[in-house]
Amino acid sequence: MPLYETVFLVRQDVSGQAVDELVEQYKTVLTEGGGAVGRTENWGLKTLSYRINKNRKAHFALMDIDAPAPAVQEMERQMRLNEDVLRTLTVKVDAHEDGPSVMKQKRDRDDRRRRERGERDDGDGFRGDRDRERGDRDGERRDRDRGERDGERRQREFS
Repeated sequence: MPLYETVFLVRQDVSGQAVDELVEQYKTVLTEGGGAVGRTENWGLKTLSYRINKNRKAHFALMDIDAPAPAVQEMERQMRLNEDVLRTLTVKVDAHEDGPSVMKQKRDRDDRRRRERGERDDGDGFRGDRDRERGDRDGERRDRDRGERDGERRQREFS
């Protein structure tokens, strides 16, 4: 049977559990069509490079598929009918990759770097004391530059 990889995007306001349920729903469609699903990965909520149907973010999911073409076409048809699925891409491949996908490897690499440096991520973009120090210096520099500009402006006004 031919091998496929499918990546689909789900609306941002759908929960992660609902995304997993969608993956299971599409798995059953493929198995009923005589195929099998190998690896499935949920890449999580990611920012899109442009808006899709007024959504700035989307849940990404990957499925490795070993199924006949009619089963894959039925899965794609059901994805198009589902209002929660924003986009889908199915690609025929020669062989499936072993191990985690590139997206998962990147996340693991980033997490490992943070652990090695002893940083923590609070989820608000703040990662420890280094960012706080850098932010303070930048704030002081902005205030100093603003003061110098104001002084230059006053000199020009009185000259």
